[in-house]
Parts: sequence; structure tokens; C-alpha cells
Amino acid sequence: MTKKTAVVTDSNSGITQTQAKELGIYVLPMPFMINNEIFYEDITLSQKEFYARLAEGADVITSQPTPDAVMKLWDSLLGEYDEIVHIPMSSGLSGSCQSAAVLARDYGGRVQVVNNQRISVTQRQSALDALALAERGMDAAQIREFLEEDKFNSSIYIMLDTLYYLKKGGRITPAAAALGTILKLKPVLQIQGEKLDAFAKARTVSQGKSIMLSAIRADMEKRFGGADKDNIWLEIAYTPGNGNDASAAEQFRDETRAQFADFDIHMDPLSLSIACHIGPGALAVACCKKIR
Repeated sequence: MTKKTAVVTDSNSGITQTQAKELGIYVLPMPFMINNEIFYEDITLSQKEFYARLAEGADVITSQPTPDAVMKLWDSLLGEYDEIVHIPMSSGLSGSCQSAAVLARDYGGRVQVVNNQRISVTQRQSALDALALAERGMDAAQIREFLEEDKFNSSIYIMLDTLYYLKKGGRITPAAAALGTILKLKPVLQIQGEKLDAFAKARTVSQGKSIMLSAIRADMEKRFGGADKDNIWLEIAYTPGNGNDASAAEQFRDETRAQFADFDIHMDPLSLSIACHIGPGALAVACCKKIR
């Protein structure tokens, strides 16, 4: 008889608590420290509240779930399920993956922690893939192995509206931030595997969007076996502009759809753990190779 497998991820996937119940996935809320007060994403901290605090200049620090929070969720689920597949955010961007892997050692193989370098919409797709693989009859260990072997079959490009938050977080020097602001540069970053790296510098928003769409098409064709809707999931992610405005993201989705006419495009806000480092007004395009 097939084991009953629970799929767990964290709120960096962009899956809300409400969506999680609809999908049959369990979402661990990521904690944030704001002016030394703790908040939990989608529990005591909404996207709108987060950006309001960011705009006020509040000191926002990302954190990882406590061991107690992780184990309480696992223990609760193991009363109902035989096994758990736990998909945290990329180990290159947070210590929560390594922490979960250490905790899982005490669970005798019943908890399998997936280290597949995903974040935001690509992490969401991994959780959906895990559900599909469980329905095909794979056990938790097989699902973990499959997802880890599949980890480089995704790609994200992000264009920033401001360099302020990268400077604030110490990820670029104040001089580089000042120069970029003067020149009105729109940096394009990429996530390939575990790292958030520089990819290109655009002079205009239009140029930045063109760079991202060309890059994502090149990845589809050269790395993932073709720009075909039956082969690829295509996604848009964003951080809202002032006043929680998503109109720029909706316009980008329309422009992306014009170039990838046959694709269904999923769109979500970027995870808050990335948002606090890149700030509002960012646009991203991502893709994942569909599992066979």
C-alpha cells in the first residue's frame, strides 16, 4: 500500500495559508524581525503591511523558523501521514534548509528535506511537483531524490527598480549604488541554482524587460529542451510599487504573453525574504521544466 505523504514548504514559495488548504500543501510561515518585534508572513504580517513598514524605513530582518515551530508542524502531520517531504527555500539564500536537514535526522527517515535551490514561484512549482509525484506512488525519499536531481531545471531573472535595499543590506557598495542611481540603471539579477547574482545592467525599464525575456527564452531553448508550453512552466513574480500597486507586473505579464502566446502564465508577488533585499517595484520572470 502506498504511504500517505504530506508536502510541506515555507511561505517563501508564495503559497498563502488559504491557497495551501485548497492545494493540500502545508506552509510554514517565515518569521521577520521589524524594529525588534517578530512577525510571521501571512499570519501576523501581510504583504501590504510589510511594504508599508519598508517604506517607513523600518529595520526589517529576515529570520528562519525556530526548531520548535518546524518540529511542531512535523509532529502534528506525522499523526496523520506516514511521511513528509519538506521543501524549504534555497540553501544558498537561507540557513533554514540546513537547519531542517539536521532536525530531520531524529525522524528515522520519515521526514525528507529537499535541497533543490528553489525560491518564490519556482519553489511553489516544486511543492506542486511533489504532490504530483506522491500521487504517482513515489515515497518521500524518491520524491526528494527526484526534486534534487531536477534542481537546475529552473531559472529566474529579476529587474530592480532601486539599488537602495541592496546597498542597505551590504550587497553592493554605497559608491556603486550612488553611481547606479545617478545613471538611472536598472540592474537585472539572476537566480541559477543557489546564488542571487548580477546578470546585466539596463538603461530603461523597457530594455530590462527585453533582456529578461530574451534570457528566459534562451534558457528554455538551450537548457530545458525547447520553448514549448508542454515542456515549460512560465511564471511572473514581482514586488508591488508604491501603494501596493501591481499594475506594472500586470503589464509585464501581458508583454510576456505576447511573446509566449501559448503558455499559461502564473503570477505571484515575490517572497518577502527576497523583497526585503530588493525593495518595491521589482519585476521577475521565471521558468521551470515540467516533470515527465
